Amino acid sequence: MPTLRRNSDFRSLWAGQTASQLGEHTSLVILPLLAVLTLGVGADHLGVLRAVGQAPHLLLALLAGVWVDRWRTRTVMVLADLGRALALTAAAVAALLGGLGLPLLLVVAFAVGALSVLFDVAYQSSLVRLVTRDQLLPGNSAIEGSRSAAQTAGPALGGAMTSLLSAPVAVGSAALVFVASALSLARIRHPEPRPDRAGETRRIRAGLRFVARDPLLRAICLASAAFQFSLAATMTTYLVYLPRHLHLSGAEAGLVLAATGPGALAGSLLAARLPRRLGYGPVIVAAALLGDGVLLLVPALPAGPGLTVAALIAINLVFGAFGQLVNVTIMAVRQSVTPAAVQGRVTATITFAGMGMAPIGSLAGGLLASQWGLRPALLATAAGMLLSPALLALSPLARLGRDLPRLSEEVSASG
Repeated sequence: MPTLRRNSDFRSLWAGQTASQLGEHTSLVILPLLAVLTLGVGADHLGVLRAVGQAPHLLLALLAGVWVDRWRTRTVMVLADLGRALALTAAAVAALLGGLGLPLLLVVAFAVGALSVLFDVAYQSSLVRLVTRDQLLPGNSAIEGSRSAAQTAGPALGGAMTSLLSAPVAVGSAALVFVASALSLARIRHPEPRPDRAGETRRIRAGLRFVARDPLLRAICLASAAFQFSLAATMTTYLVYLPRHLHLSGAEAGLVLAATGPGALAGSLLAARLPRRLGYGPVIVAAALLGDGVLLLVPALPAGPGLTVAALIAINLVFGAFGQLVNVTIMAVRQSVTPAAVQGRVTATITFAGMGMAPIGSLAGGLLASQWGLRPALLATAAGMLLSPALLALSPLARLGRDLPRLSEEVSASG
Protein backbone atom coordinates (compact mmCIF):
# COMPACT_ATOMS: atom_id res chain seq x y z
CA MET A 1 0.00 0.00 0.00
CA PRO A 2 2.77 2.61 0.60
CA THR A 3 3.89 2.36 -3.03
CA LEU A 4 0.28 2.42 -4.22
CA ARG A 5 -0.40 5.61 -2.27
CA ARG A 6 2.46 7.26 -4.12
CA ASN A 7 0.87 6.29 -7.44
CA SER A 8 -1.21 9.36 -8.39
CA ASP A 9 -3.10 7.46 -11.10
CA PHE A 10 -4.13 4.77 -8.62
CA ARG A 11 -5.26 7.45 -6.16
CA SER A 12 -7.40 9.05 -8.87
CA LEU A 13 -8.90 5.67 -9.80
CA TRP A 14 -9.55 4.78 -6.16
CA ALA A 15 -11.21 8.12 -5.36
CA GLY A 16 -13.28 8.11 -8.55
CA GLN A 17 -14.37 4.50 -8.15
CA THR A 18 -15.35 5.15 -4.52
CA ALA A 19 -17.46 8.17 -5.46
CA SER A 20 -19.04 6.28 -8.37
CA GLN A 21 -19.96 3.29 -6.22
CA LEU A 22 -21.43 5.62 -3.61
CA GLY A 23 -23.51 7.34 -6.28
CA GLU A 24 -24.65 4.01 -7.71
CA HIS A 25 -25.79 2.51 -4.40
CA THR A 26 -27.37 5.79 -3.34
CA SER A 27 -29.39 5.99 -6.55
CA LEU A 28 -30.56 2.39 -6.10
CA VAL A 29 -32.51 3.63 -3.06
CA ILE A 30 -33.41 7.13 -4.25
CA LEU A 31 -35.03 6.13 -7.55
CA PRO A 32 -37.55 3.71 -5.94
CA LEU A 33 -38.28 6.33 -3.25
CA LEU A 34 -38.82 8.91 -6.01
CA ALA A 35 -41.32 6.55 -7.63
CA VAL A 36 -43.19 5.95 -4.38
CA LEU A 37 -43.15 9.49 -2.97
CA THR A 38 -43.55 11.50 -6.18
CA LEU A 39 -45.55 9.16 -8.42
CA GLY A 40 -47.31 7.11 -5.74
CA VAL A 41 -46.65 3.81 -7.51
CA GLY A 42 -47.66 0.50 -5.98
CA ALA A 43 -45.62 -2.60 -5.27
CA ASP A 44 -46.24 -4.07 -8.74
CA HIS A 45 -44.89 -1.03 -10.58
CA LEU A 46 -42.03 -0.75 -8.12
CA GLY A 47 -41.06 -4.32 -8.91
CA VAL A 48 -41.06 -3.48 -12.62
CA LEU A 49 -38.83 -0.47 -11.94
CA ARG A 50 -36.30 -2.57 -10.02
CA ALA A 51 -36.33 -5.28 -12.68
CA VAL A 52 -35.71 -2.74 -15.45
CA GLY A 53 -32.74 -1.34 -13.52
CA GLN A 54 -31.26 -4.83 -13.07
CA ALA A 55 -31.92 -6.04 -16.63
CA PRO A 56 -28.69 -4.59 -18.14
CA HIS A 57 -26.60 -7.10 -16.15
CA LEU A 58 -28.20 -9.88 -18.17
CA LEU A 59 -28.72 -8.07 -21.46
CA LEU A 60 -25.54 -6.03 -21.84
CA ALA A 61 -22.76 -7.64 -19.80
CA LEU A 62 -21.10 -9.45 -22.73
CA LEU A 63 -21.36 -6.42 -25.00
CA ALA A 64 -19.99 -4.24 -22.20
CA GLY A 65 -16.85 -6.34 -22.15
CA VAL A 66 -16.37 -5.80 -25.88
CA TRP A 67 -16.95 -2.06 -25.62
CA VAL A 68 -14.54 -1.72 -22.71
CA ASP A 69 -11.82 -3.56 -24.65
CA ARG A 70 -12.43 -1.33 -27.67
CA TRP A 71 -11.97 1.92 -25.75
CA ARG A 72 -9.57 3.21 -23.11
CA THR A 73 -10.93 2.34 -19.67
CA ARG A 74 -10.58 5.91 -18.39
CA THR A 75 -12.77 7.14 -21.26
CA VAL A 76 -15.43 4.50 -20.55
CA MET A 77 -15.54 5.30 -16.83
CA VAL A 78 -15.75 9.07 -17.31
CA LEU A 79 -18.49 8.80 -19.96
CA ALA A 80 -20.43 6.31 -17.80
CA ASP A 81 -20.29 8.71 -14.84
CA LEU A 82 -21.37 11.71 -16.90
CA GLY A 83 -24.15 9.69 -18.54
CA ARG A 84 -25.56 8.63 -15.18
CA ALA A 85 -25.33 12.20 -13.89
CA LEU A 86 -27.25 13.42 -16.95
CA ALA A 87 -29.96 10.75 -16.59
CA LEU A 88 -30.48 11.48 -12.89
CA THR A 89 -30.53 15.23 -13.53
CA ALA A 90 -33.23 14.75 -16.16
CA ALA A 91 -35.35 12.80 -13.65
CA ALA A 92 -34.82 15.44 -10.93
CA VAL A 93 -35.73 18.34 -13.22
CA ALA A 94 -38.81 16.52 -14.54
CA ALA A 95 -39.95 15.77 -10.98
CA LEU A 96 -39.46 19.37 -9.85
CA LEU A 97 -41.42 20.64 -12.87
CA GLY A 98 -44.20 18.10 -12.35
CA GLY A 99 -43.52 16.29 -15.61
CA LEU A 100 -42.11 13.01 -14.28
CA GLY A 101 -44.00 9.86 -15.17
CA LEU A 102 -43.31 6.16 -14.80
CA PRO A 103 -42.18 5.70 -18.46
CA LEU A 104 -39.46 8.36 -18.06
CA LEU A 105 -38.40 6.88 -14.73
CA LEU A 106 -38.11 3.43 -16.33
CA VAL A 107 -35.86 4.90 -19.05
CA VAL A 108 -33.69 6.58 -16.39
CA ALA A 109 -33.45 3.37 -14.34
CA PHE A 110 -32.40 1.35 -17.39
CA ALA A 111 -29.87 3.98 -18.45
CA VAL A 112 -28.32 4.15 -14.97
CA GLY A 113 -28.20 0.34 -14.79
CA ALA A 114 -26.62 -0.01 -18.24
CA LEU A 115 -23.96 2.64 -17.56
CA SER A 116 -23.24 1.03 -14.19
CA VAL A 117 -22.52 -2.28 -15.94
CA LEU A 118 -20.08 -0.47 -18.24
CA PHE A 119 -18.40 1.30 -15.35
CA ASP A 120 -18.03 -1.86 -13.24
CA VAL A 121 -16.43 -3.80 -16.10
CA ALA A 122 -14.13 -0.86 -16.89
CA TYR A 123 -12.83 -0.21 -13.38
CA GLN A 124 -12.00 -3.89 -12.85
CA SER A 125 -10.11 -3.86 -16.16
CA SER A 126 -8.42 -0.53 -15.44
CA LEU A 127 -6.50 -1.54 -12.33
CA VAL A 128 -4.34 -4.09 -14.13
CA ARG A 129 -3.23 -1.33 -16.52
CA LEU A 130 -2.24 1.10 -13.76
CA VAL A 131 -0.31 -1.00 -11.23
CA THR A 132 2.34 -3.69 -11.29
CA ARG A 133 1.48 -7.36 -11.01
CA ASP A 134 2.63 -7.50 -7.36
CA GLN A 135 0.29 -4.62 -6.50
CA LEU A 136 -2.87 -6.28 -7.80
CA LEU A 137 -3.83 -7.84 -4.46
CA PRO A 138 -3.47 -4.71 -2.27
CA GLY A 139 -4.96 -2.59 -5.06
CA ASN A 140 -8.03 -4.82 -5.30
CA SER A 141 -8.26 -4.90 -1.52
CA ALA A 142 -8.43 -1.10 -1.37
CA ILE A 143 -10.87 -0.72 -4.25
CA GLU A 144 -13.21 -3.53 -3.20
CA GLY A 145 -13.10 -2.24 0.37
CA SER A 146 -14.40 1.10 -0.92
CA ARG A 147 -17.11 -0.71 -2.86
CA SER A 148 -18.19 -2.52 0.31
CA ALA A 149 -18.28 0.75 2.23
CA ALA A 150 -20.40 2.29 -0.53
CA GLN A 151 -22.81 -0.66 -0.42
CA THR A 152 -23.31 0.03 3.29
CA ALA A 153 -23.30 3.84 3.26
CA GLY A 154 -25.12 4.37 -0.04
CA PRO A 155 -28.59 3.14 1.00
CA ALA A 156 -28.36 4.99 4.33
CA LEU A 157 -27.25 8.18 2.58
CA GLY A 158 -30.00 7.88 -0.02
CA GLY A 159 -32.68 7.43 2.63
CA ALA A 160 -31.33 10.32 4.69
CA MET A 161 -31.16 12.72 1.72
CA THR A 162 -34.69 11.82 0.67
CA SER A 163 -35.97 12.47 4.21
CA LEU A 164 -34.04 15.69 4.85
CA LEU A 165 -34.28 17.24 1.38
CA SER A 166 -36.86 15.74 -0.98
CA ALA A 167 -36.82 12.90 -3.47
CA PRO A 168 -36.13 15.13 -6.54
CA VAL A 169 -33.37 17.10 -4.76
CA ALA A 170 -31.84 13.84 -3.52
CA VAL A 171 -31.73 12.54 -7.10
CA GLY A 172 -29.95 15.73 -8.19
CA SER A 173 -27.46 15.34 -5.33
CA ALA A 174 -26.66 11.79 -6.45
CA ALA A 175 -25.94 13.19 -9.92
CA LEU A 176 -23.32 15.51 -8.41
CA VAL A 177 -21.56 12.50 -6.86
CA PHE A 178 -21.13 10.99 -10.34
CA VAL A 179 -19.73 14.32 -11.60
CA ALA A 180 -17.18 14.28 -8.77
CA SER A 181 -16.19 10.74 -9.78
CA ALA A 182 -15.73 11.78 -13.42
CA LEU A 183 -13.50 14.70 -12.42
CA SER A 184 -11.28 12.40 -10.36
CA LEU A 185 -11.01 9.74 -13.06
CA ALA A 186 -10.21 12.34 -15.71
CA ARG A 187 -6.95 13.03 -13.83
CA ILE A 188 -5.56 9.58 -14.70
CA ARG A 189 -2.60 10.15 -17.00
CA HIS A 190 -1.28 6.63 -17.50
CA PRO A 191 -1.17 5.91 -21.25
CA GLU A 192 -3.14 2.91 -22.44
CA PRO A 193 -2.42 1.02 -25.66
CA ARG A 194 -4.76 1.77 -28.54
CA PRO A 195 -7.40 -0.99 -28.43
CA ASP A 196 -8.20 -3.24 -31.35
CA ARG A 197 -11.48 -2.28 -33.06
CA ALA A 198 -12.39 -5.70 -34.42
CA GLY A 199 -15.97 -6.86 -34.98
CA GLU A 200 -18.14 -7.24 -31.88
CA THR A 201 -19.41 -10.76 -32.57
CA ARG A 202 -15.92 -12.13 -33.12
CA ARG A 203 -14.67 -10.40 -29.99
CA ILE A 204 -17.49 -11.78 -27.84
CA ARG A 205 -16.70 -15.29 -29.07
CA ALA A 206 -13.01 -14.71 -28.39
CA GLY A 207 -13.77 -13.67 -24.80
CA LEU A 208 -16.00 -16.68 -24.20
CA ARG A 209 -13.42 -18.98 -25.77
CA PHE A 210 -10.60 -17.55 -23.67
CA VAL A 211 -12.50 -18.16 -20.42
CA ALA A 212 -13.57 -21.66 -21.51
CA ARG A 213 -10.01 -22.72 -22.38
CA ASP A 214 -8.24 -21.40 -19.28
CA PRO A 215 -8.68 -23.85 -16.36
CA LEU A 216 -8.46 -21.15 -13.68
CA LEU A 217 -10.91 -18.79 -15.38
CA ARG A 218 -13.24 -21.68 -16.21
CA ALA A 219 -13.31 -22.66 -12.54
CA ILE A 220 -13.96 -19.06 -11.46
CA CYS A 221 -16.83 -18.82 -13.94
CA LEU A 222 -18.50 -22.06 -12.80
CA ALA A 223 -18.08 -21.24 -9.10
CA SER A 224 -19.50 -17.73 -9.67
CA ALA A 225 -22.55 -19.12 -11.45
CA ALA A 226 -23.19 -21.63 -8.65
CA PHE A 227 -22.71 -18.96 -5.99
CA GLN A 228 -25.01 -16.37 -7.57
CA PHE A 229 -27.76 -18.93 -8.24
CA SER A 230 -27.68 -20.25 -4.66
CA LEU A 231 -27.31 -16.79 -3.12
CA ALA A 232 -30.32 -15.45 -5.03
CA ALA A 233 -32.40 -18.46 -3.99
CA THR A 234 -31.28 -18.13 -0.37
CA MET A 235 -31.88 -14.37 -0.16
CA THR A 236 -35.36 -14.67 -1.68
CA THR A 237 -36.33 -17.01 1.16
CA TYR A 238 -34.22 -15.20 3.78
CA LEU A 239 -35.89 -11.82 3.30
CA VAL A 240 -39.29 -13.37 3.98
CA TYR A 241 -37.97 -15.68 6.72
CA LEU A 242 -36.74 -12.83 8.93
CA PRO A 243 -40.09 -11.08 9.51
CA ARG A 244 -42.49 -14.00 9.14
CA HIS A 245 -40.70 -16.87 10.85
CA LEU A 246 -38.26 -15.11 13.19
CA HIS A 247 -40.73 -12.22 13.81
CA LEU A 248 -38.14 -9.48 13.42
CA SER A 249 -39.24 -5.88 13.02
CA GLY A 250 -38.24 -3.81 10.01
CA ALA A 251 -35.54 -2.04 12.01
CA GLU A 252 -34.13 -5.32 13.32
CA ALA A 253 -34.10 -6.86 9.84
CA GLY A 254 -32.34 -3.77 8.48
CA LEU A 255 -29.70 -3.98 11.20
CA VAL A 256 -29.11 -7.65 10.42
CA LEU A 257 -28.74 -7.04 6.69
CA ALA A 258 -26.45 -4.03 7.21
CA ALA A 259 -23.94 -6.21 9.11
CA THR A 260 -22.69 -7.63 5.81
CA GLY A 261 -21.08 -4.27 4.98
CA PRO A 262 -18.64 -4.02 7.92
CA GLY A 263 -17.86 -7.71 7.43
CA ALA A 264 -16.92 -7.03 3.81
CA LEU A 265 -14.62 -4.21 4.89
CA ALA A 266 -12.84 -6.60 7.24
CA GLY A 267 -12.58 -9.14 4.42
CA SER A 268 -10.92 -6.57 2.19
CA LEU A 269 -8.28 -5.94 4.85
CA LEU A 270 -7.67 -9.67 5.30
CA ALA A 271 -7.31 -10.11 1.53
CA ALA A 272 -4.31 -7.76 1.48
CA ARG A 273 -2.28 -10.19 3.63
CA LEU A 274 -3.64 -13.71 4.03
CA PRO A 275 -3.18 -15.08 0.46
CA ARG A 276 0.53 -14.21 0.47
CA ARG A 277 1.01 -15.86 3.86
CA LEU A 278 -1.19 -18.94 3.56
CA GLY A 279 -1.44 -19.38 -0.20
CA TYR A 280 -4.08 -18.22 -2.66
CA GLY A 281 -5.68 -21.64 -3.10
CA PRO A 282 -6.12 -22.49 0.61
CA VAL A 283 -7.49 -19.02 1.35
CA ILE A 284 -10.01 -19.15 -1.51
CA VAL A 285 -11.35 -22.60 -0.60
CA ALA A 286 -11.39 -22.12 3.20
CA ALA A 287 -12.95 -18.66 3.03
CA ALA A 288 -15.65 -19.84 0.59
CA LEU A 289 -16.47 -22.82 2.80
CA LEU A 290 -16.69 -20.75 6.00
CA GLY A 291 -18.50 -17.79 4.44
CA ASP A 292 -21.12 -19.84 2.58
CA GLY A 293 -21.43 -22.55 5.21
CA VAL A 294 -22.25 -20.13 8.04
CA LEU A 295 -25.69 -19.50 6.50
CA LEU A 296 -26.68 -23.04 7.48
CA LEU A 297 -26.92 -21.74 11.06
CA VAL A 298 -29.84 -19.43 10.25
CA PRO A 299 -32.59 -22.12 10.08
CA ALA A 300 -31.47 -23.39 13.51
CA LEU A 301 -32.08 -20.06 15.30
CA PRO A 302 -35.18 -19.67 17.50
CA ALA A 303 -37.85 -17.10 16.71
CA GLY A 304 -37.85 -13.76 18.49
CA PRO A 305 -35.50 -10.81 19.00
CA GLY A 306 -32.61 -10.54 21.47
CA LEU A 307 -30.00 -13.26 21.05
CA THR A 308 -31.39 -14.21 17.66
CA VAL A 309 -30.69 -10.74 16.29
CA ALA A 310 -27.18 -10.80 17.74
CA ALA A 311 -26.57 -14.23 16.21
CA LEU A 312 -27.85 -13.08 12.81
CA ILE A 313 -25.57 -10.04 12.91
CA ALA A 314 -22.61 -12.28 13.71
CA ILE A 315 -23.55 -14.65 10.87
CA ASN A 316 -23.80 -11.79 8.38
CA LEU A 317 -20.48 -10.35 9.55
CA VAL A 318 -18.80 -13.71 8.91
CA PHE A 319 -20.58 -14.10 5.57
CA GLY A 320 -19.54 -10.61 4.46
CA ALA A 321 -15.93 -10.96 5.63
CA PHE A 322 -15.15 -14.32 4.05
CA GLY A 323 -17.21 -13.59 0.95
CA GLN A 324 -15.21 -10.43 0.31
CA LEU A 325 -11.95 -12.27 1.03
CA VAL A 326 -12.86 -14.75 -1.73
CA ASN A 327 -13.95 -11.98 -4.08
CA VAL A 328 -10.77 -9.91 -3.79
CA THR A 329 -8.44 -12.92 -3.95
CA ILE A 330 -10.14 -14.41 -7.00
CA MET A 331 -10.18 -11.03 -8.72
CA ALA A 332 -6.40 -10.75 -8.31
CA VAL A 333 -5.97 -14.24 -9.77
CA ARG A 334 -8.25 -13.45 -12.69
CA GLN A 335 -6.46 -10.21 -13.51
CA SER A 336 -3.09 -11.92 -13.24
CA VAL A 337 -3.82 -14.63 -15.81
CA THR A 338 -5.76 -12.43 -18.26
CA PRO A 339 -4.00 -10.40 -20.97
CA ALA A 340 -4.77 -6.68 -20.91
CA ALA A 341 -6.38 -6.89 -24.36
CA VAL A 342 -9.20 -9.15 -23.12
CA GLN A 343 -9.62 -7.94 -19.52
CA GLY A 344 -12.99 -6.37 -20.27
CA ARG A 345 -14.41 -9.39 -22.06
CA VAL A 346 -13.22 -11.82 -19.39
CA THR A 347 -14.72 -9.66 -16.63
CA ALA A 348 -17.99 -9.37 -18.57
CA THR A 349 -18.13 -13.11 -19.33
CA ILE A 350 -17.77 -14.04 -15.67
CA THR A 351 -20.26 -11.31 -14.66
CA PHE A 352 -22.74 -12.58 -17.24
CA ALA A 353 -22.35 -16.19 -16.10
CA GLY A 354 -22.78 -15.26 -12.45
CA MET A 355 -25.42 -12.52 -12.52
CA GLY A 356 -27.29 -14.29 -15.30
CA MET A 357 -28.09 -17.10 -12.85
CA ALA A 358 -29.45 -14.72 -10.19
CA PRO A 359 -32.97 -14.27 -11.65
CA ILE A 360 -33.30 -18.05 -12.05
CA GLY A 361 -32.13 -18.56 -8.48
CA SER A 362 -34.65 -16.03 -7.20
CA LEU A 363 -37.47 -17.85 -8.96
CA ALA A 364 -36.26 -21.19 -7.61
CA GLY A 365 -36.07 -19.85 -4.05
CA GLY A 366 -39.59 -18.44 -4.24
CA LEU A 367 -40.94 -21.70 -5.67
CA LEU A 368 -39.30 -23.78 -2.95
CA ALA A 369 -40.61 -21.49 -0.21
CA SER A 370 -44.16 -21.71 -1.53
CA GLN A 371 -44.04 -25.50 -1.95
CA TRP A 372 -41.98 -26.61 1.07
CA GLY A 373 -42.42 -23.79 3.57
CA LEU A 374 -39.93 -21.14 4.65
CA ARG A 375 -37.68 -23.11 7.01
CA PRO A 376 -37.16 -26.21 4.81
CA ALA A 377 -36.63 -23.99 1.77
CA LEU A 378 -34.04 -21.86 3.58
CA LEU A 379 -32.24 -24.98 4.77
CA ALA A 380 -32.16 -26.38 1.22
CA THR A 381 -31.01 -23.16 -0.43
CA ALA A 382 -28.37 -22.52 2.25
CA ALA A 383 -27.07 -26.06 1.71
CA GLY A 384 -26.89 -25.24 -1.99
CA MET A 385 -24.42 -22.46 -1.13
CA LEU A 386 -21.83 -25.19 -0.48
CA LEU A 387 -21.77 -26.09 -4.18
CA SER A 388 -19.52 -23.12 -4.94
CA PRO A 389 -16.74 -24.00 -2.43
CA ALA A 390 -16.99 -27.64 -3.57
CA LEU A 391 -16.32 -26.58 -7.17
CA LEU A 392 -13.43 -24.39 -6.00
CA ALA A 393 -11.91 -27.22 -3.97
CA LEU A 394 -11.98 -29.57 -6.98
CA SER A 395 -10.49 -26.98 -9.36
CA PRO A 396 -6.88 -25.90 -10.07
CA LEU A 397 -7.57 -22.81 -7.97
CA ALA A 398 -7.22 -24.91 -4.82
CA ARG A 399 -3.60 -25.73 -5.71
CA LEU A 400 -2.38 -22.14 -6.03
CA GLY A 401 0.50 -21.21 -3.73
CA ARG A 402 1.68 -17.93 -2.22
CA ASP A 403 2.46 -16.31 -5.57
CA LEU A 404 -0.01 -15.20 -8.21
CA PRO A 405 -0.08 -17.43 -11.29
CA ARG A 406 1.73 -15.95 -14.27
CA LEU A 407 0.41 -15.53 -17.77
CA SER A 408 2.42 -17.73 -20.12
CA GLU A 409 4.08 -16.10 -23.13
CA GLU A 410 2.08 -18.32 -25.46
CA VAL A 411 -1.26 -17.29 -23.96
CA SER A 412 -0.19 -13.64 -23.78
CA ALA A 413 0.75 -13.62 -27.45
CA SER A 414 -2.49 -15.27 -28.49
CA GLY A 415 -4.54 -12.78 -26.48
